[in-house]
Amino acid sequence: MGDGEKWVYEFSEGSRDMRDLLGGKGANVAEMTRVLGPERVPAGFTITTAACVAYMNADRAFPDGLDDQVATALKRLEEHAGKPLGDPDDPLLVSVRSGARESMPGMMDTVLNLGMNDASVAGLAEKTGNERFAWDSYRRFVQMYGNVVVGLPGEKLEDAIKAVKKDRGVREDTELDVDALKELTATFKSYYDFPADPQDQLAGAIRAVFDSWLGDRAVAYRRINRIPDDWGTAVNVQQMVFGNKGDTSGSGVAFSRDEVTGEPEPSGDFLPNAQGEDVVSGVRTPRDIRELREWQPEVHDQLFSILRQLEQHYGDMQDTEFTVEEGKLYMLQTRNAKRPAQAAVRFAVDAVGEGLLDKAGALQTIEAEKLDALLHPTFDPDATYDVLARGVAASPGAAKGAIVFSADDAVAAAAEGRDVVLVRPFTEADDVAGFHAATGVLTAEGGKASHAALVARGMGVPAVTGAGSLEMDVAAGEVRLDGEVVLREGDLIAIDGTTGCVTTEDVELIDPVVSDEFETVLKWADELRRLDVRTNADTPEDAAKAREFGAQGIGLCRTEHMFFGDDRHEKMVEVILATDDEERRSALAELLPLQQGDFEGIFAAMDGLPVTIRLLDPPLHEFLPKLHDVEARLERARVEVSDDVAALERTYERVRTLQEVNPMLGTRGVRLGILYPAIYEMQIEAILRALVAAREAGRDVHAEIMVPLVDYRRELALMRELIERVGDKHGLARGKDYSIGTMIELPRACLRADEIAYEADFYSFGTNDLTQTALGFSRDDIEGRILARYIEMKVFDRSPFETLDGPGVGQLVRMGAWLGRKVKGSLKLGVCGEHGGDPDSIDFFHHSGIDYVSCSPYRVPVARVAAAQAAIRDVDPDLATRS
Repeated sequence: MGDGEKWVYEFSEGSRDMRDLLGGKGANVAEMTRVLGPERVPAGFTITTAACVAYMNADRAFPDGLDDQVATALKRLEEHAGKPLGDPDDPLLVSVRSGARESMPGMMDTVLNLGMNDASVAGLAEKTGNERFAWDSYRRFVQMYGNVVVGLPGEKLEDAIKAVKKDRGVREDTELDVDALKELTATFKSYYDFPADPQDQLAGAIRAVFDSWLGDRAVAYRRINRIPDDWGTAVNVQQMVFGNKGDTSGSGVAFSRDEVTGEPEPSGDFLPNAQGEDVVSGVRTPRDIRELREWQPEVHDQLFSILRQLEQHYGDMQDTEFTVEEGKLYMLQTRNAKRPAQAAVRFAVDAVGEGLLDKAGALQTIEAEKLDALLHPTFDPDATYDVLARGVAASPGAAKGAIVFSADDAVAAAAEGRDVVLVRPFTEADDVAGFHAATGVLTAEGGKASHAALVARGMGVPAVTGAGSLEMDVAAGEVRLDGEVVLREGDLIAIDGTTGCVTTEDVELIDPVVSDEFETVLKWADELRRLDVRTNADTPEDAAKAREFGAQGIGLCRTEHMFFGDDRHEKMVEVILATDDEERRSALAELLPLQQGDFEGIFAAMDGLPVTIRLLDPPLHEFLPKLHDVEARLERARVEVSDDVAALERTYERVRTLQEVNPMLGTRGVRLGILYPAIYEMQIEAILRALVAAREAGRDVHAEIMVPLVDYRRELALMRELIERVGDKHGLARGKDYSIGTMIELPRACLRADEIAYEADFYSFGTNDLTQTALGFSRDDIEGRILARYIEMKVFDRSPFETLDGPGVGQLVRMGAWLGRKVKGSLKLGVCGEHGGDPDSIDFFHHSGIDYVSCSPYRVPVARVAAAQAAIRDVDPDLATRS
């Protein structure tokens, strides 16, 4: 970028269309200035995200021209305000805030009251006639500057405040007098070299906001929420208005609708005589926004009118920040509100009903990924239990688990597969990784707009905040009630983020009932989407559940999962270890009726819908006894001179012979069927017998028999001949009664999909194994050893096993789809890897000629909405405007 690059925009120059350059906050403040007028929105300017990117690329050096452009913009702000920054008689004070393209609440840094020093604090006191306000503002600035810019631990600064409050015998910050505030300010300044020059303060704050984009908590948040590292953050410099000027001043956060339920009534929190950080930090428990009418009726009416105006303008639920300075309302920020799934669904339905949006527009306001939260468990409504405490219902859903007191412990527990609840006095931005790992979050302080509430709702994690009767002693690892220890680290706790209830009892969690609003949204999605959505299900129970969620059939029934029960595993081991065909067929004869029963149950659950059954596809080692175990048993038998020695010797030799260095690429899939055709013949017999039985029971059944791991046309041809031979025996015809296809999960199969298509009626892309074989990654090994490092080093942004690697694996899918359809236009194409339930991957499949995706039962609603959103985003005017 050259010297002529424009790094700074005044609010009056921007709009919401400039989000990528100005960040979400800067673009929205600019837009809000246009909508509400400059008298309602304090003036300021935005330093662009491009400046942050240039700063990062230049090893944290400001780009050329930035200092001059900031100075010019500041001069115009001073002229607008009628006073200079840091003036000793009447100082202009500013806030310096971050603002990325996508909202990252609490992840980056803010500095308020910038421009104060020993001279200007006296001038501010004299000008306002309010010495306490001046010193409270100075105390806050020195504290925030020390924490944000210098890097002092927040706990050290808060401990100093606690000590002064204890010394003065007061509970709240607002009760501290001028002398106490002066003492605190001096204490804070003794901790670091405080810069008195306002220009130095501003440069330091801008640098700190840029640096906060690179901070650990921001990096962790971006990884969880899939935000690219190279976007950078904007910096917003805005004239201060003061909510801490006394009893007619205050600050708050207001949502245009209830941010938890989506009900069409504004919600939020506020604090009289406070600045915004007091409200969102969770250190003080605020008042409900509905109490604003009692505090200042005129402000209440103005705010609620503005909320309606902004929602109409943006066409979405809004999350705003406001300040009241001596009875005058100022709007500092607005953004589309992050909200849990139930609120998103309720808003979408209400918005259509109110004429605010059409169906397509309403669906676009929903984050499909979060709909999974609507399927989370809740407390059994019939359960009786003692309530330990009640707090704010901050993020819906119920959770239970062992108590942990730190984010690190939550992450460690999740890695071990343990359910834990993160318990904190109040949460800080550094806790974000713990939120992601925990099943739930409980805090003693904070309201609905606290950091804990915002982050939990954004992640779909159940949370209860502001449980003020509980004292969380993190250092001691204890939770106390009325001074008595009631819980310790590792004890069970259960929370209900929908009601705010906390209990120590092991309450049963039950599956939720899908709401009418959710059903409405899913109905709209079905009207708009072009991709079908099937499910991966291996049992009648899973199939029935998926059908409840709207699955249009089974896209993957993994038959190997049917052999892991105790009554079947041993029989399957006998099949694998058999030394001749007669011995193998004898063992298979015992499995045949069990398999037939499995398929009959699945056909019954999916009556009238297609069922794709994958023939056996386990790595062989999953059924083999471990060689060292057989060897140990053989050695014991020899010592004991047991009659089992000869049999164990045969077993040992057979297991040793079948050992493979890389079982994932060994005797599995179609290779198993070619080497041991009797196994596949038994499965085909069971499928077709079950089909006949289902037809005789009056069910509408069509079986899709899928041969896995095919590389060559001849492999599938051999299996096709076997399937047709068994079908002919039962009087069943290919095409009419069953179809034959393959799972495309190897790169060669994608490259030669035109040849293989001559033998197939359908393809289903198994993107899990296709990702492994295309990238050379073992899914089981990359997660622990490679993935985090690769993301940290920016090799890729997210796991290729969560979201499809479009440029690589995705192009193989597209090639396979195109080649297959070139030979056989009627070829049905599906995707049955876990990517079938990922919204970003679904968008890719929508544009790749795929007919359906298949995912786990609980992901079916997510996939239905994501498929509709992909269609809406497509350049089809009928889909974009249909209502």
